[in-house]
Amino acid sequence: MPLALLALAVGTFGIGTTEFVMMGLLPDVADDLAISIPSAGHLISAYALGVVIGAPLLAAATARMPRRTVLIALMALFVAGNTFSALAPDHTCLLAARFLSGLPHGAFFGVATVVATTLVAPERKARSISLMFLGLTMANVAGVPVATLMGQHFGWRATFLAVSAIGLMAIASLALLIPRDHTAAPQQGLRSELAALRSLPVWLALGTTVAGFGALFAAYSYITPMLTDSAGYADTSVTMLLALFGVGATVGNLLGGRLADRSLRKTLFGSLASLTAILALFPLLMRTEAGAAVAVTLLGAAAFATGSPLQLMVIDKASAAPSLASSANQAAFNLANASGAWIGGLALAAGFGTTSPAIAGALLSMFGIGVASVARAVDRKHRVVPRREQVRAGELDVS
Repeated sequence: MPLALLALAVGTFGIGTTEFVMMGLLPDVADDLAISIPSAGHLISAYALGVVIGAPLLAAATARMPRRTVLIALMALFVAGNTFSALAPDHTCLLAARFLSGLPHGAFFGVATVVATTLVAPERKARSISLMFLGLTMANVAGVPVATLMGQHFGWRATFLAVSAIGLMAIASLALLIPRDHTAAPQQGLRSELAALRSLPVWLALGTTVAGFGALFAAYSYITPMLTDSAGYADTSVTMLLALFGVGATVGNLLGGRLADRSLRKTLFGSLASLTAILALFPLLMRTEAGAAVAVTLLGAAAFATGSPLQLMVIDKASAAPSLASSANQAAFNLANASGAWIGGLALAAGFGTTSPAIAGALLSMFGIGVASVARAVDRKHRVVPRREQVRAGELDVS
């Protein structure tokens, strides 16, 4: 494994930690700033909004810059956002700081994905992406639980200062380990980058991301009530079970990258089908504590097995604008977060039961399979047309 991938993983570890840790710190932040829990919840939305807005804009704005420079600059913005979060005097300032923290998220993942694929042989591209994403999955296993405990014992501001320190470590790692010759400035300009996003296959790939990860968040957003009300776990056990989700996500991420290098499409369809089956079985598995532990672990594995093939598919379909398209895929991921949680909430509010968000997720995953099937059909059509044109050209040359 190139050491440069380790530098990218340190960056994604910091980003993953700051994205998800706010969910565990909401009560502490609400108490300290004298606001309600729902008001504190807006801090999660502010971060997600920063990701959605910042991903395409920053990727487009830095299209002609050397990618190594872009990665360091984005991580510096990340450090600034988390430092401002730690120093925010009130709710409004913290909202602005969380928005600022989210701005570099998508662009960093997008550019880092492209850089990761240039560091290895072509047949190992998906595996390199999975190793880069290893930082994100490890954030769920270790980063978020440790950061949450730190916030509970030393105050939530200490957590954001610690995340800022991780960001500084990432900057040092990027500066030392990312080779300059692999990250030269792309030749195409902003116009070429934007033109590449007009491709139907790119939008179908992004749609698959929204549907596939929307299925995950439809269930995962309401995993706590499933574990406590349906499976019978105590509130104090939820953190341990969420760590199991992170373990499953780590295994699924690495396995998905390895399999996608062999067959991208088969891996994508297989992981989406597995995700559908697991979510459909949630009402049954959540009846016992053991079944619930298995369900949470398998959910993480199936969902994150789709990450590398989806990211690689977006890059392949937008070869003229890989950084922008890959960043847009991160915006799609956060759109999946918001839309999936909303759809799962609708099922819960309709009175269909505690595990009904998982069924809603299974339906979303099936929809994702449908979008991926359309994408495959479009690819086949595009391959057939050039062959026919080549035959006609050959006939004309012969005559």
